[in-house]
Amino acid sequence: MRYATADLQKTVYELKTSIVIEDMLKDWSGRKVLILGAARQGTALARYLAQRGARVTINDYLPAEKLGTAMDSLRDLGTRVDWVTGGHPVEALDQVDLVCISGGVPLENPIVKGAQARGIPLSNDSQIFLEAAPCKVIGITGSAGKTTTTTLVGRIALESYRTTVEGGLQPANRVFVGGNIGSPLIASVGEMRSGDLAVMELSSFQLEIMTRSPQVAAILNVTPNHLDRHATMEAYTDAKSRILAHQTPNDTAILGRDDPGAWGLVGRVQGKLISFGLAKPEHGAGTYLRSDDLYYTDGSAETWLMPRSSVQMRGEHNLLNVLAACAIAAAARLPMEAMRSGVEGFEGVPHRLEFVRHWGGADWYNDSIATAPERAMAAIRSFGEPIILLAGGRDKDLPWEEFASLVRGRVDHLVLFGEAADKIARAMGNFPCVRCAGLHEAVRAAVRLVEPGDVVLLSPGGTSFDEFKDFEERGECFKQLVMSL
Repeated sequence: MRYATADLQKTVYELKTSIVIEDMLKDWSGRKVLILGAARQGTALARYLAQRGARVTINDYLPAEKLGTAMDSLRDLGTRVDWVTGGHPVEALDQVDLVCISGGVPLENPIVKGAQARGIPLSNDSQIFLEAAPCKVIGITGSAGKTTTTTLVGRIALESYRTTVEGGLQPANRVFVGGNIGSPLIASVGEMRSGDLAVMELSSFQLEIMTRSPQVAAILNVTPNHLDRHATMEAYTDAKSRILAHQTPNDTAILGRDDPGAWGLVGRVQGKLISFGLAKPEHGAGTYLRSDDLYYTDGSAETWLMPRSSVQMRGEHNLLNVLAACAIAAAARLPMEAMRSGVEGFEGVPHRLEFVRHWGGADWYNDSIATAPERAMAAIRSFGEPIILLAGGRDKDLPWEEFASLVRGRVDHLVLFGEAADKIARAMGNFPCVRCAGLHEAVRAAVRLVEPGDVVLLSPGGTSFDEFKDFEERGECFKQLVMSL
């Protein structure tokens, strides 16, 4: 009974949030909004709200002297944006109508708990964008592959619209790609028109409080990740599944058939389902691989999409990303020709199995995006050559046993660095490891080990926050070190 009561309270709270935001969208004038976090999501939302008459306060735990860039970016708004810095005082909640949380702020933060205790609705830039967007929105989430898939869908959509415009069939429409990658889409919503298309990457951090779903919603996979934030796989899976929770029977969900975590959510689909996987679906619509070709079936007739050779990225996981992108494109009714054009020539996104250079007779790859053991395992499986693996960083309270088993069978030399080195070494048992303090030392260790025919792979399995501000900075550092050899 206690759990049923808690679920009811949560439902009532979410319903109130949805009603309040819907009401505010009609007129933000005079509404007092507190935004937690001054990174790109927070500042983009602050500008959007302030320009529409809201009274905005940005609260960040960093002191003002470390927020100069963020403050400068909003200086033209004058007194429409206030700042509370150097902590999260609960007094900032006084007379607030809405609290908007940036992705890096956990729900366990005392000021978030204080807002919930006072009955103040919670939201974020992604939900407000979905409420305000005048066009169709595609939302994509997953534990791995969402940036590559989102980028691919954006390319396919651009090819589709370019073909349409050149054919003179309709006025030019625009494609917007963003969300958890690139720029927050709330920054562009004022430019959007009904015929446009928005392609949005969504993280579990964004989804866990959202009460609105995109018309096309994809869950690529759900594997252990961010357990330092969500604590349990059940909570993490629930956060991911919220991308489906508020769809209607007219909407479409896309799920990965080959991933138990994603496919286990099939019972939560509200509308049409399109799936993707390596084998042909037993029933329903979906994309799949047959021999050396990619196909789509609508449940009865099947359509050839492209040869597998069109996929220039390494690894089965990237083949699945392409199959996912095609399934999403089919849900958005983008033409098959655009799928082929969007995939052909795409070599991947930086820091995702990115080829850096050939040196010492070996190929060096940057996979800094691999911030969980599952992602590093996918990278390892992409190579048949002898591997020197650079792994480590900061752990996210994730299990490393399966990673260790794969490394013992597929990796020739393991170089560990960063805070997670000891935990990974314990999981490896008696497998020989080279331990290093940081990435610079790890690269030097790889230089001493490398032989012709090897692959040197940075695929850490941990986050970068013990040494770098994010995975991109780590990847750029690795590339610079390798290019300077």
